[in-house]
Amino acid sequence: MKTKKQSKNSAFEKFATNVSKAAGSTTAFIGAFLIVLVWAVSGPIFDYSETWQLVINTGTTIITFLMVFLIQKAQNKDSLAIQLKLNELVASNEYSSNSLVDIESMTEEEMIIVQKYYHRLSELAKKDESIRNSHSIAEAHEQHERKDKNRTKSRTKNITKK
Repeated sequence: MKTKKQSKNSAFEKFATNVSKAAGSTTAFIGAFLIVLVWAVSGPIFDYSETWQLVINTGTTIITFLMVFLIQKAQNKDSLAIQLKLNELVASNEYSSNSLVDIESMTEEEMIIVQKYYHRLSELAKKDESIRNSHSIAEAHEQHERKDKNRTKSRTKNITKK
């Protein structure tokens, strides 16, 4: 059952999402372009007065001010949805590092440390014979060594069979 607050948030979220989608449309761009064009063409009619300039400045400032909050609200919702989907993928994969599930709450310094792990991981991946091989942060070295041992054993067996 929804409370009044949830209904209001839901209505605002829907409004913000719809306005964000509409603002990013071709129609919205053409409309804004036409408004600026009409304003520019009307310049000589109004003698390029301060009032003429004030109309466009005030209008664009108000629209920009309000759009920032609406677009940010929609962006926050989209970002949260993406984070939840990524968390589900990380959590559901048995070989992935669960330390990444809540990475968005880490500090920037902690994220830089994780980035260094991934850099090392990419170096290990470059050594692999196939691009289909993958590693997790926690198991990268261990898996890489195991793969190297298996490759060595396989090569040794192939040489002894010949």
